[in-house]
Amino acid sequence: MKHFKGESGCCGGGSSVKIKRKKLKKVVKQRTIVIEGMTCKHCKNRVESDLNALDGVAAKVSLRKRTAVVSMEKEISDAQMKKIIENAGYEVIEIR
Repeated sequence: MKHFKGESGCCGGGSSVKIKRKKLKKVVKQRTIVIEGMTCKHCKNRVESDLNALDGVAAKVSLRKRTAVVSMEKEISDAQMKKIIENAGYEVIEIR
């Protein structure tokens, strides 16, 4: 419902965010982030794009599961990933 009231992180702009796919040379850590507030493909693409903008990070976001699986070539703090997601307008429920 937040999406339709304009209260979510999504601007409702469809899927205009282009995802930059990344392949990592050596994955040293993987985290799963549970995210609240994603309502459409644009939301998914925005979160995935913002996480992939981090050096040494490749993220795969599932709208259906409300998760982001983040693979890392180097240590990235949970706080840093949480900040990126929350700055995009979504809520991090859990990082495991």
